Amino acid sequence: MYDMVFKASIPETVLPSSSQVYRSADRWYAASAAMHMTQLLFQHNDIVDSEDECRNKYVSRYLFHSLAKKGHLSPFGFLEDNWSAQSQSLELSCSMPYGFDSFRLWCDELRPHNVLLDKHDNIAAALDWEFAYFAPTQFSLDPPWWLLLQPPELWTSGIDDWSQVYEARLRTWLLAMEDQERGDEINFPAHLSTYMRESWLSGRFWLTYATRKSWAFDTIFWKYLDERFFGPRDEGMQESQFWRARVHLLGEEAQRVMEMVVERKMNDAEERVLADWDPDTANQLLQEALGD
Repeated sequence: MYDMVFKASIPETVLPSSSQVYRSADRWYAASAAMHMTQLLFQHNDIVDSEDECRNKYVSRYLFHSLAKKGHLSPFGFLEDNWSAQSQSLELSCSMPYGFDSFRLWCDELRPHNVLLDKHDNIAAALDWEFAYFAPTQFSLDPPWWLLLQPPELWTSGIDDWSQVYEARLRTWLLAMEDQERGDEINFPAHLSTYMRESWLSGRFWLTYATRKSWAFDTIFWKYLDERFFGPRDEGMQESQFWRARVHLLGEEAQRVMEMVVERKMNDAEERVLADWDPDTANQLLQEALGD
């Protein structure tokens, strides 16, 4: 949230307070999804380049938040997923976390270069915990993003190539995990390797990544989540027109608000002057945009 306030000039009043506590993964996902919409609404410059790009971003964020409010994101990619288009044909075996298992300590930047080893190659310490927080346990059940060391948005050959190379590395990772899991006691209904395999198969990996990475959200939503959520789009549809495939899911009022947001963002792009938002006005705009 620091970056949202000080780099994107988003008013603090539309963000969750530092004392906010979420007692369920569903509420956590809903709050995170709302912040994606917040960035679209209040980042004044360099957030959209065209009207259709703005519509794409509005539709993806509105639908993502709507799914979160309905409690659909937390079971996605698990045995309990009975709502997504892919759930009709995808067989999964792992159950979602419940109760006291709903949250685990998570660090966005934890990867190999944060870990120190002793002379016997045992882990001696893990460093740089400033990005640690309690997140839904779903995050910890995904395969690690750092298997290629570079995140997908920084992969020079593009995210499609990253995904192909990553899948090959993931197979090696899972084989190593399975070797370690033999005979180990576990506190989940299935081995962690099984959760990770089904996370990649179902796209839950991408759900977590889109939740965490606002600057990668749109690419991931339309490329890896949209059709898993809602079914196939028309073949040959241009990327700039993806919003047309889902706009009927918004309803008339949300479509009206979308066009209002498009007009305002296009004006922002021309003026490029930072706005000083009244707290009540800002919160009202956010609630209207989310359909709350």
